[in-house]
Amino acid sequence: MRSRTLIVLAVMALTASACATAAPEAPGGPGAASSGAPVPVEGYDWFFHVDDGAARLAYGLAESDDLRLGLDCARASGRLSLSGVAQDGAKPEFHIESGGETGRFPAEAEPSQIHDGVFLSAEAPADAPVFRRFRQLGWLALWQDGTRQAYAPHPASAPDIERFFAFCG
Repeated sequence: MRSRTLIVLAVMALTASACATAAPEAPGGPGAASSGAPVPVEGYDWFFHVDDGAARLAYGLAESDDLRLGLDCARASGRLSLSGVAQDGAKPEFHIESGGETGRFPAEAEPSQIHDGVFLSAEAPADAPVFRRFRQLGWLALWQDGTRQAYAPHPASAPDIERFFAFCG
């Protein structure tokens, strides 16, 4: 998706975006994968939204504008647009892990209009191994600057993860 579309989708998600807690570092250091499942954090969750031919899955605090990770897609496209924020100078990529699977997706960085730092955007196939594992387990973690932030759903929102990927194709 184009940068303008990502910004519009990010604005739509202001009420359903994210903040997460840092999980312990994976054995073997910050680059190593971890298969330990995180637990849901009170108040934080995955939020699913469909608007015409597009869908968004975002992890965060309800009614918040603090976007940590947003996944967007067009119906049956098989492609995801990833969005989130990072500190100035951070490596422009999304390094995602779920149950031992990892994926690194190069990102474009632009100054954030809402937060300190930069707004990252990237494209990824919806069927990448890390996203297939996310569908199975219902959680994923984002690595930024050596810190692992884990995003786990509460039981009521867990089915929304599969709904999102079924929509995306």
